[in-house]
Amino acid sequence: MNKIFLPLFILTAGLSLTGCVSQKQFDSLKTNYSQLQAEHQDNLLQLRECNTRSTGLEERLKEAQDHNKELRASLADMQILLNKSLAQSSQGNVNISKLVDEINASNRFIQHLVQEKNKSDSLNLVMVNNLTRSLTREEMSDLDIKVLKGVVYISLADNMLYKSGSYEISNKAGEILAKIAKIILDYNEYDVLVEGNTDTVPISRPNIRNNWDLSALRASSVVQALQNDYGIDPKRLTAAGRGEYNPITDNETSEGKARNRRTQIIITPKLDQFMDLIEQAPESSLETNANENYQPAE
Repeated sequence: MNKIFLPLFILTAGLSLTGCVSQKQFDSLKTNYSQLQAEHQDNLLQLRECNTRSTGLEERLKEAQDHNKELRASLADMQILLNKSLAQSSQGNVNISKLVDEINASNRFIQHLVQEKNKSDSLNLVMVNNLTRSLTREEMSDLDIKVLKGVVYISLADNMLYKSGSYEISNKAGEILAKIAKIILDYNEYDVLVEGNTDTVPISRPNIRNNWDLSALRASSVVQALQNDYGIDPKRLTAAGRGEYNPITDNETSEGKARNRRTQIIITPKLDQFMDLIEQAPESSLETNANENYQPAE
């Protein structure tokens, strides 16, 4: 503040003394006054700059304080979330442990099913091998054999056994029936069901009223051929007709109809014979000499 009022004081003093000083002294005082006035302007400029910087610093300080407040609030929220996460983690460990136990139990059950499936397949293969041991590989190539739950299904297309649209056995059927008779005779205590099946195409002949008649008559023809031509005990034989009501595929195409027109020869062991087969079945793996024509029924 002294620097601000000093030029005025000097100027006043100089004016009051102009009458008493020389021109040289007056010029010197005037020069000093100009210098002091310039310094005064510089001081005013510096003061304004300081005020400006002070205002900026106050604004930055306020911003920093607000940001610090936001950080503290975020920290408090994060602490709450952390506490919840720790609590949930403890519960999550329990849930994970339960899940692991369930997975292990499921794996054990799957392994059990696989083992049972292997045993079932082994039993089926033993049965097929036993039933077909009297046939050569070439003879087996003409037979479609499947096994389901210890029951053997031999499926034959109608054109292999019968004359077209008829229930009469064709001349070429003898060779096929001879192979099947070998199987039946080899195990002469197994029951045999011959089951006729047709497509959905209606049939009407003087001695055939419908597909029920046709399927039953075809099964009866095979049963009588097995009895009369190959010496199968008729007490073991049963003839059944299922008409068009047991299809294995749709009847929309000629191929589908051909598959549905079939005769199945079903060979079933009695309970005590079935138990004997179980004892023969391998425990863990399938027999290596399984016949190529064997297919587990789905």
